[in-house]
Formats: sequence, structure tokens, C-alpha cells
Amino acid sequence: MITILENVLKDNFRQRTDRVLNYFWIGFILYTASYALATTTAVNYIFCQGLQIVGILIFVPSAIKLISWKFTNQYLKVLFILYSIWQLSIILRATNFDFANIKDMLFDAELGLFRFFVPLILLFPKNLLYYKKTLIAILILGALFLLYDGLFVKNLMNLDYENNNTKFTYEHFVKILSVPSGLILLTFPYQDKRVKYFSIIVLVVSAIFAIIRARRALLFLTISPLVFSYMLYLFSQKKKFFTLLVPFLVSIFLLFYGVKNYSNNTPEVFSLLSDRATEDTRTGVEIMFYRDMKLQDWIIGKGIDGQYFCPGIETGTHAIYRNMIETDYLNIILKGGIISFVLMLMIAIPAFVKGLFYSENLLSKAVAIWILLWLLELYPATVSTFSLHHLTFWLAIGVCYSDIIRKVPEKTLIRIFSLKKGEE
Repeated sequence: MITILENVLKDNFRQRTDRVLNYFWIGFILYTASYALATTTAVNYIFCQGLQIVGILIFVPSAIKLISWKFTNQYLKVLFILYSIWQLSIILRATNFDFANIKDMLFDAELGLFRFFVPLILLFPKNLLYYKKTLIAILILGALFLLYDGLFVKNLMNLDYENNNTKFTYEHFVKILSVPSGLILLTFPYQDKRVKYFSIIVLVVSAIFAIIRARRALLFLTISPLVFSYMLYLFSQKKKFFTLLVPFLVSIFLLFYGVKNYSNNTPEVFSLLSDRATEDTRTGVEIMFYRDMKLQDWIIGKGIDGQYFCPGIETGTHAIYRNMIETDYLNIILKGGIISFVLMLMIAIPAFVKGLFYSENLLSKAVAIWILLWLLELYPATVSTFSLHHLTFWLAIGVCYSDIIRKVPEKTLIRIFSLKKGEE
């Protein structure tokens, strides 16, 4: 009788958690998809912010219910608590509490308040069936990416970088909606063929627009998951590794050879990328950043609304204080100092090592690669945002620190991820 009662209680708890997790992802998708829509400037921003408010009212209470401060790894427990306290201190050091600033902190998914709470997803229940919901969220955002591309194709094809109405549309579409599809490909052994093909389409479309719009950082974000997924596939084949590796390396060589020797004859649509291939757009901004930062700023940062003096960078301005820098590891230092950056690395690097070298399944190795890619992306792009891309980075860390998940046999993982609802 006691056993039956325990099973009933466990089933009820699991169903409640499952339902709350659904609410979290619904609210999160609504918030981030509405933010991406607002960046087009073609849709009324009040309408988009109204949808974001609804999203906040759904995902915030859901997240609070899902958080549990339980750790199986003492190293992670100590570092994560310190990191969380430091993230909170960054928020509390805000100096401007006027209406406009508070609104920006609530509605800006890239530079706002919620990005500092992203690591808390590490405290959500660690259940492989729950991780499947993350994959569903990735697919939904990928579908929205393709839909948005079709609706706002004129924005995406406008290559005038002085037009602020279209300048950031593609950037936010990719960072918010499409890049997480790379995680689908990295976890290819557990995905349906249609899901894998769909994810390839999302990333390829992203890469095509990155080439057209000459966005080198975004091209790296979309191409790197494809390359690493292929390398992981080669690793999984073992006997066919060298047979498949040779044509891959030859293709890479021919690609770079072609770009180098035929750049002068590229079609007009690709000429912008050719022109910008060696253009240095970062050094000037970084020099101004270094000049403005004092020793204290380097150590503890300037807080959530920290800025640096960077004159002449924005079009039509002579002097301006910027609240972000495109080199994201410097962006982290701007807000929380080297302390914030080092604490994050002290959590992420051991997770990568555990997942890649001390695991018995491809899932752990795949998410370890996802951690590595996110860390590499800190240089060319801003990725420490309130986005699914950032959320999956911390989910991957949770997987890599789990001794149980890292030791699950491959066949068991394939069976779990192939289960339909109701078959658990």
C-alpha cells in the first residue's frame, strides 16, 4: 500500500512539474519571439511589448516553481552560489531607475534584466524527458524564424547599414530564433530525420542571409554547429571516420581556395561579404573601451547599466556613451568585471571537460561541444543574452555535471528520446 501511495505521489508531482515546465516554455517563447518581432520596427512596439508582458507573467512564476537548490556536485554548488550572488550584485548596482531605463531592462532581451537570471535554469529538474521540451522549443523558434524571414524579407535584403529600421532585424532573428537549431544537429542520434532536415534548413537559410548581409560573426554562429555536427558524426561512425573525413577536408580546402581566388568575380549579392572579409570593425571600439575602463571597473564592472565613453561610433553622433560592446567577453566584464567572467569560466570549462572526456554517450559529448561553441562565440558576437541560445548553454552545463546522465548507455538515451507522450 505504501509503495502504491509513493508511486501515485511521484506521478502527481511529475505531472505538475511537466505542466509548469510547459507554461515556462510557452511564456519564454512568447517573450523572445515578440522581442524579435519588435526589432523589425514594422510591427507596433506597444503590441509586441504587450505580448512580452504576457510572457513575463507566465514564465517568471513558472521558473520560480521549478527552481530547486539541490546539487550533487559540491564544486558546482559553491561556484554557482558565488556566481549567482555576483550576478545579483550587478543588478543591484544599477544607478538609473527612471521609467525608460526600467522599461528597457524588462523588455530588452539582449541587454535587459532577465539575461542575468538565465543561469538559474541550471536548477530546473534534471530529467531527460524534460530536456525533450527544450528541443520542442528550439523547433518552434526555428519555424518562427522561417516565418519571419518570409514576412520581412524586404528588411533582410536591405543592405543599407545606415538604415536603423532594418540594420538589426537579421541579427536578432538569428540570435533569438535560429542558432539553437545547432543543438538539434549536435544531438543527431536522438532526432527524427525530419527534425534534422528542418534544422539544417534553418541554419542554411541563416548562413545565406549572413553571406548576403556580410555578417561575419553571425556566419560563424550558423556555420560552426554544422561543421561540429559533421565532425561528431564522423566520430560516431568510427570505421568510416577517415573515409568521410577526407572529402570533408577537401571540400573545406576548395571552399577557401575558391573564396580567395574568385572573390573579385563574385556576384553582386556576395560582394559585400568579400569587401568586409578583412575589414576591422572592432579595434577602434575596443581601444575606446580600454581607455575608459579603470582598474576597479576591470575587477568588479560597472553594473547592469554600465557604459563606456566611445565617441564617433554611432552614425550621426559626435560623442556617445555606449552600454554594450560587440565583443561579448568584454561586455560581461563591462557589467560584472573580471570576477563575473572568471566565475563563469570556472563553471563552464570543467563542465566541458567532463562532458567530452568523461562520458559514455554522445549526448554528453554533444552538449560539451555546445558549451565550447558558446564560449568561442563570446568574441565575435553578443550571446550572453536572454535567449534560448544562452539557456541551452546552462542546460548543457547541467547535463555535463550530472554523473548519472553522463553514464547513461547510448541505447537507453535513444529509447528515451524516441518515446511519445504517454509512453513514459
